[in-house]
Amino acid sequence: MSGLIGKKIGMTSIFDENGKNIPCTVIEAGPCIVTQVRTEEVDGYKAIQLGFDDATEKSATKADLGHAKKAGTSVKRKIAEFKGFDKEYKLGDAITVEHFIEGEFVDISGTSKGKGFQGVVKRHGFGGVGQATHGQHNRLRAPGSIGAASYPARVFKGMKMAGRMGTDKVKVENLRVLKVVPEKNLLVVKGCVPGHKNAYVIIQK
Repeated sequence: MSGLIGKKIGMTSIFDENGKNIPCTVIEAGPCIVTQVRTEEVDGYKAIQLGFDDATEKSATKADLGHAKKAGTSVKRKIAEFKGFDKEYKLGDAITVEHFIEGEFVDISGTSKGKGFQGVVKRHGFGGVGQATHGQHNRLRAPGSIGAASYPARVFKGMKMAGRMGTDKVKVENLRVLKVVPEKNLLVVKGCVPGHKNAYVIIQK
């Protein structure tokens, strides 16, 4: 799937032609620079590697500097590979937000917000003391019983328990493109997108 790398700016809402209020996410999409071209002969598959958002040379490794120099561009903070472009691109070419058309549907993936160490009620939707699930009695948000008796004498793998929540790779599919603003490199899509503000996202179509 062809696409671009973007940065989540935040959420807002706009009114459609029927006066309905639609929640939407604003994404800064591109311009992305072609930093490498994968070919069948050399790599065994066809794809292009795109770089987005300039990084400082001070924070870059020599390998990154050499890679960027080959493409005639500055070092990039985020790099990703995409397949399925109709056009042939060369090193150093720029792909802008105009790659997307208003009204089409896109898939957006990113890293969800980190929630830290959470209990079973928030993390797995346990009922708490109100429904007294899992052998729960009078301890409000406690997990309750987690195993049987002397057989199997262990806790099964994958048992729903408290733990770190969030920072997972999440893909949201079929988000409609409501607006493309080429002069500001902005893409407005219907609905919400994973990640915090200024988080990098991958937009595919």
